[in-house]
Amino acid sequence: MKVGFKHILENQFEVFTLRICRYRYLVIIGVLIVAAFAASGLRNITVDTSNESFLFPDDPVLIRYEEFREQFGRDDVIIIAVKGDDVFTFEFLNRLQNFHQKIADEVPFVASITSLINIRETRGEGDRLIVDDLLTTLPTNQNELENLRRRVLANPLYQNRLISADGEFTSIIVELSRFSGEGGLAVDDALSFFDETDVPTAYNEKLTEEEIHQLVMQMDEMTRQYSIQGFEVIMAGTPAVTDTLKLTLQEDVRKFIILVVAVIMVLLLIAFRVIGAVVLPLGVVLLALVSTIGLMGHLGISAKLPTVILPSFLLAVGVGAAIHLLEIWKQKRASGEQDHQAIASAVRHAGLPILLTSLTTAVGLGSFSLAEVAPIAELGLFSAIGIIIALIYTLLLLPAGLAILPAGKVKQNQPENEDEHDIINKVLVNIASWSVRKAKPICVLSALLLAGSLLVAAQLRFSHDVLSWLPEEWPIRQATEMVDKNMGGSVSLEVIIDTGVENGLHDRDTLIKIDQLSQEIEDDPIGALSVGSTLSIAALLKEIHQALNGNNPEYYRIPENERLIPQEFLLFENSGSDDVEDLVDSRFQIGRLSLRVPWRDTLEYSPFIDIVNDKFKDAFGNSATYEITGMMSLLSRTLEAAIFTTAKSYAIAFGAITIMMILLIGRISSGLISMIPNLAPIAITLAIMQITGIPLNLFTMLVASIAIGLA
Repeated sequence: MKVGFKHILENQFEVFTLRICRYRYLVIIGVLIVAAFAASGLRNITVDTSNESFLFPDDPVLIRYEEFREQFGRDDVIIIAVKGDDVFTFEFLNRLQNFHQKIADEVPFVASITSLINIRETRGEGDRLIVDDLLTTLPTNQNELENLRRRVLANPLYQNRLISADGEFTSIIVELSRFSGEGGLAVDDALSFFDETDVPTAYNEKLTEEEIHQLVMQMDEMTRQYSIQGFEVIMAGTPAVTDTLKLTLQEDVRKFIILVVAVIMVLLLIAFRVIGAVVLPLGVVLLALVSTIGLMGHLGISAKLPTVILPSFLLAVGVGAAIHLLEIWKQKRASGEQDHQAIASAVRHAGLPILLTSLTTAVGLGSFSLAEVAPIAELGLFSAIGIIIALIYTLLLLPAGLAILPAGKVKQNQPENEDEHDIINKVLVNIASWSVRKAKPICVLSALLLAGSLLVAAQLRFSHDVLSWLPEEWPIRQATEMVDKNMGGSVSLEVIIDTGVENGLHDRDTLIKIDQLSQEIEDDPIGALSVGSTLSIAALLKEIHQALNGNNPEYYRIPENERLIPQEFLLFENSGSDDVEDLVDSRFQIGRLSLRVPWRDTLEYSPFIDIVNDKFKDAFGNSATYEITGMMSLLSRTLEAAIFTTAKSYAIAFGAITIMMILLIGRISSGLISMIPNLAPIAITLAIMQITGIPLNLFTMLVASIAIGLA
């Protein structure tokens, strides 16, 4: 930056500050009015930790997932696992029935509940097809118990869904309602009488985070109430995990804000030893914080997982500019300048560095505003906005506040402080002199360290595993891991098959392909993942066909005579069961294949999805179209977007700040060289992360852009 232009800017800072001091009361009132309006949006702030919140509404993967939900309902279920010495005892089954009924009676926003009490059992009696609940009445003697055990363990549709392979675990699957409203099950039941296009507007709102929290809290209370020796109850599933994470993050935000404010207060007291010098900068950054968060509320932006770092970040970064300005002001006062002139001189001296630091930090974080991961983009945008707000408040409120502060409250010419500054200055000068004398070896060693760090950092892996963010000893994490181990999984992948024609799912070849793919995927582990269970219209047809052939297990297959297929489906629907609706659309054109897998790092899901995709491509070719969706697909897309976002945002931040440095210094070579000490700490930090096993996730990926901006 040329000296003349710099001098002009500094003069303008001084003139501007003198005017602020002159009209200090108007400035303070004006800023407070603006801040109050912005802060009024705080009442609109909500917290959204759902997996859907990671993607923008127009993301094709999210659109496909919402379309799936509209057709088939939610796939993110709550799984209540119950462990007993023996599931098939009178006491256990009686308690299970009571537990099931209590959930149905008291828990709101529930679309359906499935357990051994009401799971469908399809059987043949003579020439009749009977479709009924498994336990319309509980067993009354030992023979009935043993008969029940045999039927349950022999039914492949129950395995790893409602009963573990060893028979020690059973589960209650709670599907959440799609819509908000009072009345829980009654809401969805009422809506089932309407065509989807005729659903009343009052009920056409998605279930809110608060309603999900209410449901999870009641379920958690019930699991504690019913859990006893021999009937040990645990709760798992995506809604329970995300709700726990939400509560944890809210509590962490409160703790971190209190901690950051306390640390800032202590450091300001140590540095300035004046109450006014503590209150003013702290007030400035707190106003900037509430203004930024309030602005999010006005714009309808929810607080999401990565955005929870925003308060602590703004407090820590925003106070730096205030401290810089206060320190220069203190020096000006100590040198003899009085009142308004000391304030104006301080802003003249510190204004440009504060401006440039704020701009580079805003650019560094603003680079994430183009991210494909919604909360990262929002964090980048509002971090940049918050930094600019903090800059404006610092240049307006701090001078106005200092102008009001009584002169007698500030001690001048403190020898001990001068001694402290002399010591610090001597240390810094000695370090600089030594680095100049040892320039060549320092440059060589730095280059080697940078090169080595880059090589190590290049091996850094990405990760997105929300469950691993929770401590190992927490009940929800232990419950999820236990369900994954004993019941085959708690995360779903959905494959939607569209035959393109009405009654296309009456075609025998299509059903055989679906059945063969289901068995192949379930029997053979794919990479590090094993599928716990599958469910499709083909499995339902095999169940019907077996029942219509004397319940003979040899007939658990797709009928050889294709003309029997629509007839068997019709018999099933006439039995009064509506389970077909969970698997196909009303035209029998579109069907779903549901896979249940364990909760893993999303990094393991992407290759799994690719292999499943290839299997369906090989099997169906052009005979049908298919789409992969479900919770696993959302998680995989989030990781993919995060990887792309990281590379793009780092490049944008580096490029933009490099240009700013070149313009500031006035020479291309010097501007480029100035970026080396900015990049070296980032490379070293990333290398340390790799060495210590810390992956790049939705939080740690922000390190580089923040560091580039600050440096």
